[in-house]
Amino acid sequence: MAVIACVGVVGMTVVPAPMASAAQVAAPTPLPDPFYSAQPNLKGRHAGDILQVRGRENPPGFFDIKTYQLKFVTTDVNGKPMAAITTLMLPNRRVADGPLLSFQHVINAVGLQCAPSQALWTSDPNLAIREAPALNVALQKGWAVAIPDHLGPRSAYGAALLGGRITLDGIRAVRAFSAANLAKSKVAMAGYSGGGMATAWAAALAPTYAPELKMVGAAFGGVPMDLIKMAQGLGYDNPHPAFGLAFAAAIGLAREYPKQIPMADHLTPLGHAMLNEMRNACTNDILRIGAGHSAKQVAEGGKQVFEDPVARKVVQDNSLALFPGHPQIPVFEWHSPIDGLIPVDAIDATDARYCRAGVRMEMVRIPTPDHMTAAVLGVLPALNYLSDRFDGKPAPSNC
Repeated sequence: MAVIACVGVVGMTVVPAPMASAAQVAAPTPLPDPFYSAQPNLKGRHAGDILQVRGRENPPGFFDIKTYQLKFVTTDVNGKPMAAITTLMLPNRRVADGPLLSFQHVINAVGLQCAPSQALWTSDPNLAIREAPALNVALQKGWAVAIPDHLGPRSAYGAALLGGRITLDGIRAVRAFSAANLAKSKVAMAGYSGGGMATAWAAALAPTYAPELKMVGAAFGGVPMDLIKMAQGLGYDNPHPAFGLAFAAAIGLAREYPKQIPMADHLTPLGHAMLNEMRNACTNDILRIGAGHSAKQVAEGGKQVFEDPVARKVVQDNSLALFPGHPQIPVFEWHSPIDGLIPVDAIDATDARYCRAGVRMEMVRIPTPDHMTAAVLGVLPALNYLSDRFDGKPAPSNC
């Protein structure tokens, strides 16, 4: 399931004494691995600069590759430098400056242990990277594959604009990693659902944020293009079984926008209890904690985030449907027209806007009501599409 927008948890005018500050409650527990510790001073560093590199054993299920992790500089939503992580898999049988795929994994999480750089090595089946077989297809083609922790060091689930920046800066770092011999590589991006949001945002931001990258195409699917519409369908007024995903995204947005969304100041006792229990949760626990709840139950006074203009703007700023820019590379976009979890009309409207702007779009509709079934059915066609872009074939369009 995708990253889902902040549903109603802030924006009240009556403020009770909070049980704990936002920083104390909402921040994820740091990982014990010192590789993830923040850099003390990033002044003078530029987006994409490499801060640290380490080799790692290959993740289970991957073979005939070498694996590295890079810590690099990126920028937060306020333009301030911070460190992020990407995991790089290099096929042993590859050519210098061969294809590079940035793959944005689906991350439904507010805990740092759920990020790809951790989950690739997990023995927990609930955290396993299920796209691994498809990634092996790419690796056996000789493609280098980079998998960024696109939620960032605060696991800012819901902050999709940030995910786009981290994705692009991760590509910059990988191309600057001399041992990888990727400095002149053609680059493509792929991702579904929450990973699709990071991919789609990166494609839209690239012309202005990273115009130097040599992109040949992007493939994204199941993308929640309008987070406000998404939120309205997941427990805005009435209890919903997937409300936990919305509440988790509220946590993530509050982490990245603490001044605009002082979440911990505006929760009911139930909301505080959910926040404390969820602050390090991955998908299954997020769904369990939030199941059957609603925004009205967790927000003091029962008011929702969309009644506060500052918080509402944050959600809009992270909604790709409302971002005026567009990709300048060919795009493969897929989703189910009967998906029950994402606002399909927002996807169709965004696709139409991109078509009007001249983007070469191949749009595929997979008629299944299950969000993740569409992911599985679309990923190999997406990789085949990107393979053609790497080979320099003309991009199709069904605009």
